[in-house]
Amino acid sequence: MSEWKECKLGDMVVFQRGHDLPKAEMIGGVIPVAGSNGIIGYHNKATTKGPGITIGRSGNIGTPKFYKDDFWAHNTVLYIKDFKGSDEKFAFYFLNTFDFLGFNAGSAVPTLNRNHIHEIPVIVPPLPEQRAIAGVLSSLDDKIDLLHRQNRTLEGMAEALWRKMFVEDADPEWKKGKLGSFASFSNGKSRPQEVLNGTIPIYGGNGILGYTNCSNAEGESIVVGRVGAYCGSLYIENRPVWITDNALHAKPIKEDFSKYLFYLLKNQDLNSMAEGSSHPLLTQTLLNSIEIDLPPESEILFFGMYANTWFTKIIFNNDQIRTLSHLRDTLLPKLMSGEIRVKYN
Repeated sequence: MSEWKECKLGDMVVFQRGHDLPKAEMIGGVIPVAGSNGIIGYHNKATTKGPGITIGRSGNIGTPKFYKDDFWAHNTVLYIKDFKGSDEKFAFYFLNTFDFLGFNAGSAVPTLNRNHIHEIPVIVPPLPEQRAIAGVLSSLDDKIDLLHRQNRTLEGMAEALWRKMFVEDADPEWKKGKLGSFASFSNGKSRPQEVLNGTIPIYGGNGILGYTNCSNAEGESIVVGRVGAYCGSLYIENRPVWITDNALHAKPIKEDFSKYLFYLLKNQDLNSMAEGSSHPLLTQTLLNSIEIDLPPESEILFFGMYANTWFTKIIFNNDQIRTLSHLRDTLLPKLMSGEIRVKYN
């Protein structure tokens, strides 16, 4: 590693504070506005040429985001103004190895000061090796992204078929009923302790919160966000999960109706039905009272037959995503420290 250079982070990349842009002043366009949690809107002007990198400056601090094309760097982020000859993708992965929370300079609101992080001592490889390391990690991320896109396509096919069968071609003679006659809803339980090597996902209203070693729902589970901003959010899992008390567990009267129920709920605009303005709440009583069509069982099973085929592929893809993500996360610190070296020309 004699060719690796010891320096400060500010010698490798230079950060700059982003630019203010209130929501009301965003003019509809195709330029993403990069906030501390990712894209927060779109505008018609850019502050920064792509490829570029931001890290959260205020609120959610230190999370690196990579933007391939031009973007507006919001004042809640720091963005890299000068890569100083470093490979952009390498810099992104390199920054992912830092815990910037330790550099919090705020009190009530977490804040990251660029002058503080510029002083962090680092050791970086020469540019050819940077590109080789970035190539290895990017190849894994590209495969993960491809699998996610395949999943979105498959989910879209299932939803399109559901809408065709049960909305566009719905029979006006179908019986009507309440959602409570077709499915049951139960609150989740308090969030369990996270386990470092846990394999069972903990679900809240905003998705997976972490992992543990115990479950409170088996088989295929539909998770519905119950409180706050994520009221009505929906997730479907085919493995044991723990559902927290910020979510509901939805179960159809027959297991074979699970995919139908998932898309039925997805087409209900549940968020707008939540009770309360300051603290929205989706209750079992409210859900049970929703009026729905009750198609013949044969129609529901026909839909389920096709949907299950597509979801089998989604499940396989998700297994691959977890494997590739684990491999990437395992390689990342080893590549960045030089413990594992990559051949390069």
